[in-house]
Amino acid sequence: MKITLNPDKEIVKAVQEGLRLKGGYCPCRVQKTEDYKCMCKEFRDQINDPEFEGFCHCKLYYKSKD
Repeated sequence: MKITLNPDKEIVKAVQEGLRLKGGYCPCRVQKTEDYKCMCKEFRDQINDPEFEGFCHCKLYYKSKD
């Protein structure tokens, strides 16, 4: 398993700016809860799923199986 940043630098820049403005909470979500603190609970659960491969909700991180 490997976690990497999205290769699209514009997406990374936009999401990181959103995280900065929201104090580390997912900029794609309205609520500020611990479940939405980056890395969000949804993506942490996906990381733990051996069958999952793909992006986190806001497309900042990518999990590959290899």
